Amino acid sequence: MDLHLTDKVALVTGASKGIGLAVTRALAGEGAWVVAAARTVDGPLAELAAGGRVRPVAVDLATEDGPARAVREAVEAFGGLDVLVNNVGAVRPRLGGFLSVTDEEWTWALTVNFLTAVRTTRAALPHLVERGTASVVNVSSVNAFLPDPGVIDYCAAKAALTNFSKALSKEFGPRGVRVNTVSPGPVGTDLWLGDRGVAATVAAGSQHTPDDVVSQVAAQLVTGRFTRPEEVADLVVFLASDRTGNTTGSDHVIDGGLITTL
Repeated sequence: MDLHLTDKVALVTGASKGIGLAVTRALAGEGAWVVAAARTVDGPLAELAAGGRVRPVAVDLATEDGPARAVREAVEAFGGLDVLVNNVGAVRPRLGGFLSVTDEEWTWALTVNFLTAVRTTRAALPHLVERGTASVVNVSSVNAFLPDPGVIDYCAAKAALTNFSKALSKEFGPRGVRVNTVSPGPVGTDLWLGDRGVAATVAAGSQHTPDDVVSQVAAQLVTGRFTRPEEVADLVVFLASDRTGNTTGSDHVIDGGLITTL
C-alpha cells in the first residue's frame, strides 16, 4: 500500500532508540524526509542517517527552547513540515508509593511526557497549517486510562497528553491538521527491558529477576508477548499518512490485549 508519504517532511522526537527510532526508519522507508530529534544522535540513528533521508538533530527536548529548535531545524532544512510525531517520553517506577514522589519528580515526569509535546506542537502548528493538510501523532500509553500507583506521575502525564490531543484535534481539524494518539501497552524497548528499565527497577525491589517481571507482565497479555517497536511504528506511520485522512481526535490502542474492557 502506497501511503503517499514520498518527499513529505516529518519531525520525530525521541528518535534515537525504541519506538522513535522505529518510526524514523519506517517514515524514511516510505520516502519521507525525517528530522530525528534526540539528546544523542550516534549509534543506530547515525547509521540510519547515512541513508540520506534522515537528518539527526541533537537537542534536549526537556528544555524550554529545545522543541522550538528542533522544529526550526526541520523547517530550515526542508522548507516546511507535514508530519509531527511526539514520541519522546520516559518512566521511573515509584516503588515507595505516592508519598515518596517529590515535586521535582512530578515536574520531571510532566515535562518529559507532556510539556515536550505541548512545546513541540506549539512551535510546529503554524508550519503544519501552512501545508493545508498535515498530521500530528502523539505517542501516549495505555496508562493514560489504566492508572497504576507504581507509575502515578507517568499515568497523569500521559492522561494529560491524550486529553490535550483530543482538544487540539477539535481546534485544528477545520484548518487541515489531524491529531491522533497511539497508546501502546508494554513494548520491547529499553524503557521496559533496559538496565534501568521498568523490569529491572521493579525486580530490584522484589525477590524476582527482570526476566521474571517481564514474564509476569507478558502473561497478562492475550498475545502472550510484548509489542515490537516496529508494530507501533507501523500504526503511527499509517495515522500520519493521508490514507487515514478522515481520522482525527482518535486514540489507537496497541497492547496485545492487555485492556479487556470496551
